[in-house]
Amino acid sequence: MRETPNFTGWQAMVLHREDGNTEKLIRQLRLLGIHATLQWAPLSAAALLPDLVIVDADQGWDDLLPWHGETPACPVVALLGSEAPGRIAWALGQGAGAIIAKPIATSAVYPALVMAVSLHRERKATAEKLQYLEERVRLRPLVHAAVEKLQAAHGIDEESAYAILRNCAMRRRLPMEQISAFILAGAEPLPEAG
Repeated sequence: MRETPNFTGWQAMVLHREDGNTEKLIRQLRLLGIHATLQWAPLSAAALLPDLVIVDADQGWDDLLPWHGETPACPVVALLGSEAPGRIAWALGQGAGAIIAKPIATSAVYPALVMAVSLHRERKATAEKLQYLEERVRLRPLVHAAVEKLQAAHGIDEESAYAILRNCAMRRRLPMEQISAFILAGAEPLPEAG
């Protein structure tokens, strides 16, 4: 079961132009314990980010958010004045975790915030996993080179060399890539073939 976020004490930033619904939204956020500030300009990539960003996507700014389809740095809710496919595609492309139509009904705000936080956590976890996998793939040539060195040193097949390298990494409690780099640099003596 997913943890439902408690928004008490959260800081939100509302990116908007002049709009009659903004004050209503601020009041609704206040009821949830969220302090919201209004910003008239696009969010800078270098800006100190709040806990939550709410975007008035109805204004059609293409540069409201700095993430351009990448994983956002915080949860994002997009407010749409219409359900035009272009508006929804824009909001999703900017990484919006939830989309709600205006005029904003109080009952729609809380579920949208929960959805935004939940999707943000999932996207962040996915991005971190992908980054980890990309790093492993980037370092994989080190492992392959160390395996070839073990094969040449001991006259063994590739599977046996991988087993030796894996056992050595486990004994030292180091990633295979790190132990491979040590072996290739001569900083680690070649493990004995068993």
